Amino acid sequence: MSIELKTNFGQIDISIDVIATIAGGAAVDCYGIVGMASKKQLKDGIAEILRKENFTKGVIVRQDEDSVHIDMYIIVSYGTKISEIAHNVQSKVKYTLDKTVGLSVDSVNIFVQGVRVTNP
Repeated sequence: MSIELKTNFGQIDISIDVIATIAGGAAVDCYGIVGMASKKQLKDGIAEILRKENFTKGVIVRQDEDSVHIDMYIIVSYGTKISEIAHNVQSKVKYTLDKTVGLSVDSVNIFVQGVRVTNP
């Protein structure tokens, strides 16, 4: 499945996996994010941190007619304000997808799957 963009020069088809990888990379660059988590439910209370090549497992891209919605599953670091981190991720993902792909995202929904305590 792909998202279609129409320009003056023709039509561009962008794979959902590409959009998910770009969104996941943008999210991981934000302060307070430990990593991406799988969209599947937690097993035994432990959230698995995904590697860069598996960001598509932690990001869901949905398209409704002319609107694009993204659901992201993240793990945050302990001692940070979750609402600020979520807002920063939403802003960064929207900005990055607009500048790199030219895709206007209507909503970025953040699901915090866990909190990690890092050793100093």
